[in-house]
Amino acid sequence: MPQTIITLSTRGAGLYEFTGEAQGFVRKSGMEEGLLTVFVRHTSCSLTIQENADPDVKRDLVQFFKRLVPPSDDPSMGWIIHTAEGRDDMPAHIKAALTQASIGVPVGQGRLMLGTWQGLYLFEHRDRPHRREVVLHLGR
Repeated sequence: MPQTIITLSTRGAGLYEFTGEAQGFVRKSGMEEGLLTVFVRHTSCSLTIQENADPDVKRDLVQFFKRLVPPSDDPSMGWIIHTAEGRDDMPAHIKAALTQASIGVPVGQGRLMLGTWQGLYLFEHRDRPHRREVVLHLGR
């Protein structure tokens, strides 16, 4: 069963599309049908399938999560203990816990069976740039 690790460089909090890389992996595998499992190897970012047509969707999602889980120096977050790695670290872990580390996408006719406006995204929850590893595993 084909498997690879891709590295995505982020520039801070936001959604980073990698649909093309995943589709290229599926195409190169030669498999016509199966399930692509996508797994992120980190605890302060996550994965999502989201609209890839209107960039306002990405901006609104980032703003929603900032409001839902503000930085640890926000007065409402005074209960947070884990602050050793900065004001965005524990909030990033919370955001990752609310989302997902793994996604399964069906493959048919050698292509990801995503909807017309759907894309695969790494959801970076940290403020600083990071290099994130994403495992792609294609099985039958």
